[in-house]
Amino acid sequence: MPSLVDGTSSSKKRKSVKNATAPSSKRRAVAETDGPDAMDDLLRLEEQISESRKHYNNIATLISRLGADEDPNLAVAVSLCRVFSRLIASGHMTEASHSAENEKIVVAWLRERCREYQRSLAGIIRKGDASSQITALTLAMRLLNERATHLHGEDIQVWISGFFKNIVEAVVEAKDGQALRAEFVEKFAKQYEDVRYYTFTQIAEYASTERDEETLDAITAIISAIDTVPEPQHKFQNFYSKASKANKKVLSFNAHKKAAQDAWLAVLRGNISQSQRKSLLRIMAHTIEPWFSRPELLMDFLTDSYNFGGATSLLALSGLFYLIQEKNLDYPQFYQKLYSLLDADLLHSKHRSRFFRLMNTFLASTHLPAALIASFIKRLARLALNAPPTAIVVIVPFIYNLFKNHPTCTFMLHRETRDPARKASLEADGMDDPFDPAQKDPLLTAAIDSSLWEIHSLQHHYHPNVAAIARILAEQFTKQWYNIEDFLDYTYQGMMVGELGTEEKPFKRVPVVEYQIPKRIFTDRLLQEDGGVDTAQGSFMRGLWDFA
Repeated sequence: MPSLVDGTSSSKKRKSVKNATAPSSKRRAVAETDGPDAMDDLLRLEEQISESRKHYNNIATLISRLGADEDPNLAVAVSLCRVFSRLIASGHMTEASHSAENEKIVVAWLRERCREYQRSLAGIIRKGDASSQITALTLAMRLLNERATHLHGEDIQVWISGFFKNIVEAVVEAKDGQALRAEFVEKFAKQYEDVRYYTFTQIAEYASTERDEETLDAITAIISAIDTVPEPQHKFQNFYSKASKANKKVLSFNAHKKAAQDAWLAVLRGNISQSQRKSLLRIMAHTIEPWFSRPELLMDFLTDSYNFGGATSLLALSGLFYLIQEKNLDYPQFYQKLYSLLDADLLHSKHRSRFFRLMNTFLASTHLPAALIASFIKRLARLALNAPPTAIVVIVPFIYNLFKNHPTCTFMLHRETRDPARKASLEADGMDDPFDPAQKDPLLTAAIDSSLWEIHSLQHHYHPNVAAIARILAEQFTKQWYNIEDFLDYTYQGMMVGELGTEEKPFKRVPVVEYQIPKRIFTDRLLQEDGGVDTAQGSFMRGLWDFA
C-alpha cells in the first residue's frame, strides 16, 4: 500500500514499495548500469518530493531523465511510479471542491505530469526491448490500480476510456511483443476478472476499425489465450482493483460473455487474410464458440468459409455442423457441399484426419437416404484408386462402417444377374458403370445401382497392407465396427517401420530385390563351370543400357 506524503516515514515505506515494484535482480542490474552516484541522486530527488511540495519540480527532472522509449532508464521509471503512487494514495492529486485556486493549479500540474509519465510508459511498452516492455507493463498496471482505487470518479473511467485503453493498445502494437502479450495474459487478464472483462471491451472497440494483418494477429493471440470461460454459477471474486467490486457489469456472467462475443465478432468482421481465417477456424469449436451466448452470430462467417472451398471449407465443417445440430441452422445444401469436398486433393491434405473424423459424425445418422450414403461410398472408393496407401487404409474401414450403419447399401458389394441372356452379355461385353462422377448432387449419382469394383481392384494393390485391408469387404461382416482413430494417423513412416522392423521387433525374412533373380546382369553370355557358354536371354534390365 503506498504511503502518504510524510517526511518522517517516507524512507521506510519507500523501501517496501520498491521491493514490491521490481525484482531484486532488476534493481541490481539498474544500479550497476547507472552507478552508485546516479542512484543516490535519484533517491535524493525522490526523498525531496516526499518531504515538501516545493520540490515537485523534481518530478519534471525525473521525467526528463527517463530517456527514449527504445532505451529507457528503468530505475527512473520505477522511481516515478513510487512517487505518483504515493501522491495518488495521499490525496495530493485529488481536487477538493473548496480548494484554493493555487491548490487547483498544483493538482492540475501533477495530473499533467502523471499523464506525461503514462505516455512514456506506453511508449516503452510499444518500442522497448522485451525486458523493458514487461517492466513498463508492470509499472503501468500498478499505477492504474492506484488511480482506480484512490482517485474519486476514475474507478470506471480509467478502465473504459482512460489509462487502461492506452495500455491495451500499446500491448497490441508492441514491437516484438510476444513475451509481453504472454505476460499480460498470464499475469493480469487470466488472473483477474476485471482485467479480463475490460480487455475484451477495449479490444472490441479497437478491432472495430480496420487494422493491418500483423495487428490482427496480435489481437487474436491475446483473446485466444484467454480461454477460460466462466460458468453461469461462477462467483466473481478475484479483482485487480478493489473498486471493481462495485461495478455490476464486472460481476455479471452475461456481461463477460457479451464482452468476449463483441471482441471476437470485431475480429471476424475485420479484413482478415486467408491464413488468419484458417487459424480462426481451427480454434472455432474449442476457443471461440464457448464465449458466444448467441452462436448464430457466427453463421455468416462459417457459411462464407464453408463456401470458400479447399482446406478452408474443411476447417469450417465442425463449427457449421454445431450450428446445424444445436441451433437449428438451415443449410439445405450441407451434404451437397460436403460431397463436393471429396476430391483427390483431400486425400493428400494435412487436414485429412480432421475431415474423416467430422464426416464420420455427419454420416452416422440412420435417417439419411441410402442414395446419399451410396454416393459417398462410391466417391471414396473411386478416389481410393489413385490415393496414397496411407489414405486407403482409412477409406476401407470407413466404408465398412457405413455398410454396417446403412445395410440397404450392401447391394453395392455383390450384384447377381438372374437373366441368363443378360448374364451372358455382361460376361462377353462387360457393362458400363451407372455411377455419374460428374453429378454434383449426391442424390442423383445413381451410385446405389453401381458396384464397388474399385475395392476389388485394391485387393491386388502393390502394398501388401493395403491389399490385406481391402479384403475385409470380401469377407463376412462379423466385426461390429472399426475404430477409425486406429487408421487416421497411419503414415509412410509407420509403413516403413512395419516393413523394415525395429530393433525390438526385426523383420523375419530378408527381402529380395527382384521376384526372379537373373543369372547375369551386364553380359549376354555366361561361362559355365565346364567351359561351355550359356546363350540364354539376358536380364530385361540389360536391354536398357549399351555397355559396348
